[in-house]
Amino acid sequence: MSLEQQFVAVFQLMLAALLGGIIGLDRERRQHEAGLRTHILVCTGACLFTVLSWQAFPGGDPSRVASQILPGIGFLGAGTILKYGRTIHGLTTATSIWITAAIGMAVGAGAWFLALCGTLMIWFVLSILHRVERQRARQQQVSDSGENELS
Repeated sequence: MSLEQQFVAVFQLMLAALLGGIIGLDRERRQHEAGLRTHILVCTGACLFTVLSWQAFPGGDPSRVASQILPGIGFLGAGTILKYGRTIHGLTTATSIWITAAIGMAVGAGAWFLALCGTLMIWFVLSILHRVERQRARQQQVSDSGENELS
């Protein structure tokens, strides 16, 4: 890799860390096990592997390295899913780790705009839709308690 390519790669790593941090911040605020640092590391690692698969091995097949990112991330994500009786916890966290790796791969492949838009969409789902779900749950509880009082 030329020095210029390495400077671009460093910028890509910093961008991946920033975007992963945006996603991880939501998980950290909600005190999930996989929080800020985990998402930053997943996004940056996926970016680095993708950059290396494209730049460091000229003439090679970049999809070979990139395709191995997914099983590794699947292993990490599976470790966050726990089942307690009939309830499952950690599915959203596992999914956020998985999609954060995709953001890192997009940055590493040079699709910075796609990664930025993807991050905004993920933030919307994790932050805004979470609030909507909480509001609907509160309304359902009020509705259910009102029906119980009438019975």
